[in-house]
Amino acid sequence: MLTPQMTKPQINHCYSPRLFFLPNSRSACKFERTQLLYQSDYLRKNRGLTSIRCMAGEMKGAIVQGTSKPTESTKLKAILTVRASTVERLLDNLSPTQVLDNLQDLLGRSLLLELISSELDPESGSEKKTISAYARKVSQDGGETKYESSFTVPNNVGEIGGVFVTNVYHNEIFLQDLILQNDKTGAAATTISCNSWIQPRSVSPDKRVFFTTKSYLPDQTPSGLKSLRNHELELKRGNGKGERKSTDRIYDYDTYNDLGDPDSEGRARPILGGTKVFPYPRRCRTGRPQSKKDPKSETRSSTFYVPRDEDFSKVKQLQFSTTTLTSVFHAALPSAQSFVIDTKSGFPNFNEITVLYNEGFQIPKVDGIGFFQTLIPRIYDAIQDVSDKVLRFDVPEMLERDRFSWLRDEEFARQTLAGINPYAIQLVKELPMKSKLDPAIYGAAESAITTDIIEKEINGIMTAEEAVHQKRLFVVDYHDLLLPYVHKVRALEGTTLYGSRSLFFLTDEGILKPIAIELTRPPSPTAPEWRHVFVPSSDSTGSWLWKLAKAQVCAHDSGHHELISHWLRTHCSVEPYIIAMHRQLSEMHPIYRLLHRHFRYTMKINAFARQALISAGGIIESSFSPLKYSMELSSVAYDQTWRFDLEALPADLIRRGMAVEDPTAEHGLKLVIDDYPFANDGLLIWSAIKKWVQEYISHYYPDSAQIKSDTELQAWWHEVRTRGHADKKDEPWWPTLDTQESLTQTLTTIIWVASAHHAAVNFGQYDYAGFFPNRPTIARINIPTEDMTTDQLKYFLQKPEDTLLDSFPTQIQATVVMAVLNLLSTHSSDEEYLGGQAAGLTWLNDPVMKAAYDRFYARLKEIEGIIDARNLDPKFRNRSGAGMVPYKLMKPFSDAGVTGMGIPNSISI
Repeated sequence: MLTPQMTKPQINHCYSPRLFFLPNSRSACKFERTQLLYQSDYLRKNRGLTSIRCMAGEMKGAIVQGTSKPTESTKLKAILTVRASTVERLLDNLSPTQVLDNLQDLLGRSLLLELISSELDPESGSEKKTISAYARKVSQDGGETKYESSFTVPNNVGEIGGVFVTNVYHNEIFLQDLILQNDKTGAAATTISCNSWIQPRSVSPDKRVFFTTKSYLPDQTPSGLKSLRNHELELKRGNGKGERKSTDRIYDYDTYNDLGDPDSEGRARPILGGTKVFPYPRRCRTGRPQSKKDPKSETRSSTFYVPRDEDFSKVKQLQFSTTTLTSVFHAALPSAQSFVIDTKSGFPNFNEITVLYNEGFQIPKVDGIGFFQTLIPRIYDAIQDVSDKVLRFDVPEMLERDRFSWLRDEEFARQTLAGINPYAIQLVKELPMKSKLDPAIYGAAESAITTDIIEKEINGIMTAEEAVHQKRLFVVDYHDLLLPYVHKVRALEGTTLYGSRSLFFLTDEGILKPIAIELTRPPSPTAPEWRHVFVPSSDSTGSWLWKLAKAQVCAHDSGHHELISHWLRTHCSVEPYIIAMHRQLSEMHPIYRLLHRHFRYTMKINAFARQALISAGGIIESSFSPLKYSMELSSVAYDQTWRFDLEALPADLIRRGMAVEDPTAEHGLKLVIDDYPFANDGLLIWSAIKKWVQEYISHYYPDSAQIKSDTELQAWWHEVRTRGHADKKDEPWWPTLDTQESLTQTLTTIIWVASAHHAAVNFGQYDYAGFFPNRPTIARINIPTEDMTTDQLKYFLQKPEDTLLDSFPTQIQATVVMAVLNLLSTHSSDEEYLGGQAAGLTWLNDPVMKAAYDRFYARLKEIEGIIDARNLDPKFRNRSGAGMVPYKLMKPFSDAGVTGMGIPNSISI
C-alpha cells in the first residue's frame, strides 16, 4: 500500500498514458489521466465498483481501453533505439566476436529486457518477478537502429517502474531510449530515456536498470523500486580500489596528483588538493599505478579514465578529438625543436602576424609536424598544385572590425567590462591601495600609485578621495596573487613576471579610462625592491613604455582568465558536484534530473585538460607567463578567494564592489557602472535561471520539511562539501539546504556556473585572443627601464617596436595557443543550449513543469532580443560603436562554429 506521502501529486503525476488496474478485476487498461478521472465515475456507476485508485500509479485490475471486456493480460511492445554509430562500428569489425554478434541478431536474442514492477509481491513482501523478452533488430535507418520486443503483462504486475537491459552482444551498445506501447492500439504507454552505454554481460555481469520518467523523492519511492534505487547508487560508487577501466561507470574522488610526471626529468609537480599548502577541489579517481619516485603521485598514461557515459558523442569527437589536441602537446612542442625556424624567436614585425590570417603560416617540411594539419581541419588549407602546406587562421572578429583597436586605451579598458575576463575588475574602496602580504618579505604594502598621480591623470576634475567616494576608481589587481611568484618565475627561461595593478577612472560618459599601471618586483637577497608607475603619455618614450606595461598586465590577465576565471571557477570546481550527484542522487531523483543535463561532457573535457592543457609541459605551462607554476597559482587563488556562496553572480558583483543591494532595482541590485555589458546581460540570465529553478523546487518540494528529510539530497550536499571540496569543508559560508530558498539559490548557482559563467569566459576567446597582441599569454622580457645599465634599454630606445614584439609570445607559442583557442571557442553541432529542447527532458511529461520550462525558454528568447537591441543602442558605449565587437556572449542560443555567442547547458568544451 502506498503511503500518503507517496501519493502527493507533485511527484506522481500520471500525465502520460499508463497501465492502471481496477479492484476485483483481472484485466488491464491504459488511459490518459484525464480519461481516468472522467471514466472512473462512469465505471463506479455502471460496473458496481467502489473506487479506482490511480494516484501514484496504484493499479489493481483494469479493462482494456475502449472496451469493458475482461482480459487476463495486456500485450505491450518495447521499441528500442540504438545509436547507429555503435552498429556501424560493429559491422566494420571483422573480429570473431562480430561473427557471434551477427549470429545473435539472426537468433533474435541480442538484447534481453525485463520489465520491473513498482510494487512488492503482497504475499512474499519481495520484488515481483520481472517479465522477460528478447529484443530483435528490425531496422536500421541513417543514424538509428531499431529493436523490438513483445511482452504479455499479467494482470497483477502493477505499474511498470523500470526495465532491466542485458546486452547479449560481445560489444558495447549505446541505448538512446525505450518506448513501451500498447501492442494492439500502438499508443505509447511510457518512454524511458536511457542515453547510456551498455556493456556486454561478459564485461559487466550486472544488469542495467533504467527507470521511467516519474521522479520520486527517496521516501516516496514505490516499494518495488527501493532496493533497486539503492543498489544502483552502490554500483556507481564502487569500492575505491583498483584501476578504473574505460567501460566502468564508477565515480570516486582523488586529488590532482597526476599533473606531473615525477619519473621523468623536470616533470615533477606538487599534488594539488589534500594539503594546507595547496588546497584544491577533487577530480575523478582513476586508480592508476603510483609513481616510482613519488608514491603519492599517479603515473600518467595515454588515456585518462572518465565513467563511460561521460564520454563525448561521435559528433563531439569529430569536432574535438583528444588524440588531435594531444598531438599539439606530444608533437608540436617537442618536434618544434627541429623547426627550420628558431623556436625561441618571436615575430620579426607586425606584418608577419597579419600574414597568419591572409596568406597563412608555412609549415616546415619536418617529420612529426603534422599536428597543425590534424588540429583543426577547417583552418588548414592545402595550396593547389603546390607541395608546401600552410596554416591559415580565421580572422578574429575584433581584428576584422578594427585592426587597430587593440592599441587604444579605451579598448584596453572596455574589455575589463565586455571582454572575456569580466570577473577581475573591482571597485577601489580606499586610498592608498594596500597589499596584505608581509612587507618584510615583499616590500612596501602601500601602492606606488599616489593621489598626486591620480589627480594629475584625471586632469584635476576632482580629488582622488572624491573619486573614491563617488565610486569612480576601479582596479584590476594582481599584485598579491603574483608577487610571491615573481622570483620563481624569473628563474625560468623565456619569461618574466611582476606584481601588477591597473587603475581605471570612470568618466562622465560612462566609459573607463586607464590612468596608471603599477609593476613591482619584490626585494631579493641580491637586489632591492623595484616598482614603477606607468601612465599614458604623449611623448615617444613614455608612450612606448606605456604599451610595454599594458602588454605585461595583459599577459597577467590572460593567465588569471585561463587559470582562475575559466579553469578553476568553472571546470575544476564543478567536477565535484558531478561526482557527488552520481554517487548520492538516484537517477529517479528530481534534482538529479534537473542537474544532469548541466554536467554533459564536463568530466571528459576536464580529463583532456589534465592530459594536455594543464599538465607538466602542456600547453598552459609552455605558453603562459607563470610556466610550470601556473597550476600552483590556481591553487593559491582557490585558497584565498573561492567561496561557493560568492560564485552566484549577484554575490560576486557585490564582493567586487561592482554592485550594491537595492530592493527597488531590477534583480535587487544597482550596478556601480551602468554600462557593464557582462553584468547587464548576465543578471538577466541569472534571474531567468533562478525563476525556473524556483518553480521546479516548489513543484517537487512544496514543504521545506521535505528538503530537510530528503536523505539523498542531504548526502549529496554533504559529500560536495566534505569530499569534493574537502579542503574547505569547515568553512562557515557553506549554505545549509533546509528551505526552498536555500536550495533554489544553491542549484541556481551551480547551473549559472556550469552554463552562463563558463560561456562568458570561453566562447569569446578566439574573437579577442585570436589576435594575440591584444591578449598575449606571456611576457618574455622585462620592462627595459627596470635596469638602466643594460643593453636592453639601449636597444629599446633604438627599436621600441622590436622590443614590444620581443615581449610577445614566440611564433610557436602564439600559433599553438591560437589554434587551441579557435577550437575551444567552437560550438559543436550537437550542442545543447540553456532552455533549449533536448532528448530526455523528463519534466516535459508533466504539464505543470512543461509550462514552467516553456516560460523559461520564452524568457531566454526575450533576453536574446533585449541583448540585440542593446548592441544597436549608441547610448551603450561599452558595447556599441564604430569597429567595436558587440557583447553577445550572454545570448542564449547559437549556431555551430565560432560565433561569440550561445550559452550551452554545460561546460562541454
